[in-house]
Amino acid sequence: MEYQISSLVWTLYNIYFYMIIAYVLLSWVPNARDSFVGQLLGRVTEPYLGIFRRFIPAIGGVIDISPIVAIFALRFIALGVEAVILFLIPG
Repeated sequence: MEYQISSLVWTLYNIYFYMIIAYVLLSWVPNARDSFVGQLLGRVTEPYLGIFRRFIPAIGGVIDISPIVAIFALRFIALGVEAVILFLIPG
């Protein structure tokens, strides 16, 4: 049971991680964020990334490092969720 829960948490983490990576990579291609996939990824990832963009300014007004910090925070969130669930469900 605990393996299934742990596996679910990390599967969801990996899916969202790759969605953030894809969204960031789309910013390098002109007009890619205007495509269907770009808009879909934007709707899913932008609310989470927006939290970090409010507090972390772009370096030189150009380089946005907030997705890097957001990915680190996402990993800690996944670790915390996994720990809490495994604590609540005795193995």
